[in-house]
Amino acid sequence: MSYITRDSGERLEYSTGMKRDVDKGKPRFDLVMPDSVPFEQQILTRWAALMARGAEKYGERNWELASTPEEYDRFKGSALRHLLQWYHNVDDGEDHAAAVLFNIQAAELVKGKRGKDNDEREYPARWRADDDEWYPV
Repeated sequence: MSYITRDSGERLEYSTGMKRDVDKGKPRFDLVMPDSVPFEQQILTRWAALMARGAEKYGERNWELASTPEEYDRFKGSALRHLLQWYHNVDDGEDHAAAVLFNIQAAELVKGKRGKDNDEREYPARWRADDDEWYPV
């Protein structure tokens, strides 16, 4: 594989003389974690902890095996249930906010697979196939 270094043509120059390309238009992951929230309470930390618990229970990256409309619908349903539990402050020991993120992530993974390895399955009416690929409608 051959890599490239993207270049906007704009430069920042620091007091030391070091130069860098600008961040403009690039994702700012540093802004996702609020400065005032301790590390263990950060949503990304809690999401990663949920993923670790899932890996212990089901195996690492088990969720990445999902590729069917049924699995997609299950992730969407779980995301909605956890969102409502989070919204209504249901305190049953689960981290509902982290579960929402996980289930959306997993649903988006399945949606992104667009039917690969699923040619012989029957799909619910709310799914449409074009050129041997399926997607939710």
